[in-house]
Amino acid sequence: MNAILTTNVSPSSLAEALKHPPPTRGVSLFWLGQAGFLLRTAKHCIVIDPYLSDSLAEKYRGRPLPHQRMMEAPIQAGALSGVTHVLVTHHHSDHLDGATLTPLLSASPEACLVLPRAATALAMERIPLVDRSRLIGVNAGESLQFASDLTLHVVRASHETLEQDEVGNFRFLGYVIDVGGVRIFHSGDTIPFESQVTELAPLNIDAALLPVNGRSESLRAQGVPGNMTAEEAVRLCVECNIRYMIAHHYGLFEFNTVNPAMLDAMALRHTNPVLQRARLHTRYQLEPPTSAEKSE
Repeated sequence: MNAILTTNVSPSSLAEALKHPPPTRGVSLFWLGQAGFLLRTAKHCIVIDPYLSDSLAEKYRGRPLPHQRMMEAPIQAGALSGVTHVLVTHHHSDHLDGATLTPLLSASPEACLVLPRAATALAMERIPLVDRSRLIGVNAGESLQFASDLTLHVVRASHETLEQDEVGNFRFLGYVIDVGGVRIFHSGDTIPFESQVTELAPLNIDAALLPVNGRSESLRAQGVPGNMTAEEAVRLCVECNIRYMIAHHYGLFEFNTVNPAMLDAMALRHTNPVLQRARLHTRYQLEPPTSAEKSE
């Protein structure tokens, strides 16, 4: 038997939920909106792709695609103290947001920032106050062991293209996080691409956090690359034998989302993988099987 995923409605705010002690085993997951997640274990607090500001609304004010929030940020970035690792999958501002990362890294001075090596110079521009020694640049194919119970495997992502910088570093990445006895895959922004399954299947992933907002020619023409559809995300889980999937990257910007009712209807139809859509104020608990469950 593989890992077990349970879901519980948390207190009315993420800040209140984080006042509770961390889990003694496994991983608690909380959605931060868009592609952002917080992973909490007995020893680690990992934040992935947080966008908790309104910087894009300011940037695109008066332009054809206003980036007005459809949902409020579940917590202020400066309230995220105790973070041990911040993972950023690529350079787009809803993933590498200076207005979020500056107060977050200030509130958690021991946290390191892991990001594509291709984006380190840009990160220093967007987060000028962060010490360069806190940035860890990575590329696809690498693995980092942060602790005996925390290993990061870096894989490629295709935000419509498998794009590399001038020295061959991939601009878009995904992360397989081996922590708390389970393996969690955050794909970053990606579409299906050749050899994706070959790359992921051997990693024995328990749960996948996958974008489902899809893509379109009209958005691409306006400079907005897309992601997998929900159907493509489910297919990837089936092909890689991933038991659980949490659908995200929806509900933040009106021009680039999907209907939550559609995701709920899909969830009712699928048991392989077990599909849920990411919801705010909800704790997803992923635990390794006990010895007795392994023997079943």
